[in-house]
Amino acid sequence: MVPFAGYEMPVQYATGVMKEHLHTRAAAGLFDVSHMGQVILRPKVSYQETALAFESLMPVDVLGVAQGRQRYGIFTNETGGILDDLMFANRGDHIFVVVNAACKGADIAHMTAHLSGVCDVVPVTDRGLLALQGPQAEAALARLVPQVAAMRFMDVAILPWGGVDLWISRSGYTGEDGFEISVPDAQAGALARALLDQPEVLPIGLGARDSLRLEAGLCLYGHDIDTTTSPVEAGLVWAIQKARKSGGARVGGFPGAARILDELASGPQRIRVGLRPEGRAPMREGTQVFALDGTPVGEVTSGGFGPSVEAPVAMGYVAANYAEIGTKLEGEVRGKRLALTVSAMPFHPTTYKR
Repeated sequence: MVPFAGYEMPVQYATGVMKEHLHTRAAAGLFDVSHMGQVILRPKVSYQETALAFESLMPVDVLGVAQGRQRYGIFTNETGGILDDLMFANRGDHIFVVVNAACKGADIAHMTAHLSGVCDVVPVTDRGLLALQGPQAEAALARLVPQVAAMRFMDVAILPWGGVDLWISRSGYTGEDGFEISVPDAQAGALARALLDQPEVLPIGLGARDSLRLEAGLCLYGHDIDTTTSPVEAGLVWAIQKARKSGGARVGGFPGAARILDELASGPQRIRVGLRPEGRAPMREGTQVFALDGTPVGEVTSGGFGPSVEAPVAMGYVAANYAEIGTKLEGEVRGKRLALTVSAMPFHPTTYKR
């Protein structure tokens, strides 16, 4: 157990990080992510008014999210940096938001400051959050909640179990199919035990959570993205829908729009890329990256050994003219320059249920 964002969190269980990682890829893993922030935006007048106000905080199309669907969002600041990344869902008469643990106090204050005129910003303080991930997650959860079998990637639903309502989304942060389940605190332990009683499911700690999301090429806030990185630099252009780009129905109007729209048009000076070190030695966060002629070109922001690819993997930022897949670079590890290659991401194929 280690301190993490004000909570005591498990790095690993008895099985160990490597086996937990591989079990999640092969079967199903259960993560306690109750440290993350859950927030309801409850409109004072209309859902549309609230959606447009929420949309003004990020370069993401909120209004276009259909009822019963969820989307990835990015709060930006006035200089185009990222305040936090998050998930939000259209639940008909309100928006449900999940934010990162380390940022939740600031995020709630940010939303309250900018949205309280049109909606009530209501932190959810009486529910835990579990993530069930892996190719057998559906089979395990469907024994308890049969309706989840019909859900698609990024669907959300409120479904009964054990006399309470579970708030379920078909999503997660491992690259695998799976679900995130908000459950009342009083029933969280019982639900976790019921899931762990399923033959496919093992408990998974922070160590494997990190290696799974790294293999999936997914950003970790505070490491791969922060207030100095723009969504375009971070390779999150896929999260900026057509409606918010130049020529779109609701272009701009979000913090940092000038920089972000310019980078969309002209390209950023640096870009987050996948990196594959040669050999078996991982290149970890902070490793400096150089061109073959010795020019400093970037830095690793996440790195480690990828159990599913059986090799070290990393990602980081490099100057745009060194970002093409296949480019040969070097990383400095303990004073030695070791070979690495710019690689496509994800490093391991995703298995979302479309």
